[in-house]
Amino acid sequence: MAEPLGCGAVDYDSAMAKKLVIKVTAGADAPERCSQAFTVAAVAVASGVDVSVWLTGESAWFALPGRAAEFELPHAAPLPDLIDSLLGGGRLTLCTQCAARRDITEKDVIEGVRIAGAQVFVQEALADDTQALVY
Repeated sequence: MAEPLGCGAVDYDSAMAKKLVIKVTAGADAPERCSQAFTVAAVAVASGVDVSVWLTGESAWFALPGRAAEFELPHAAPLPDLIDSLLGGGRLTLCTQCAARRDITEKDVIEGVRIAGAQVFVQEALADDTQALVY
């Protein structure tokens, strides 16, 4: 198995998944779970893993400009920094139905966030060499 390299990065071997799909269902309603999801995603991006994060439920609000800056959790990395990391090296997707329920459209979201539905999520989650996590 992989050995930690320090600073949260991991050198993974060929037996590990090369892609990681993370569905974030929690937002400010469950801050620790939310922060864990984004932290794991950011560490995976920094480790060279192909990462796709899906915003669903209350985390959908973080697709909007400025919303991540309102999120606070002691002893956690700032959410805007984690999202910037994801946008720089991974993919950030807002669930179509979650967006519609909140009246969020493509013109409302942060640059780089896409809106897609369950079919795309299933394709990503079931792809070869992929690990899916739900927070």
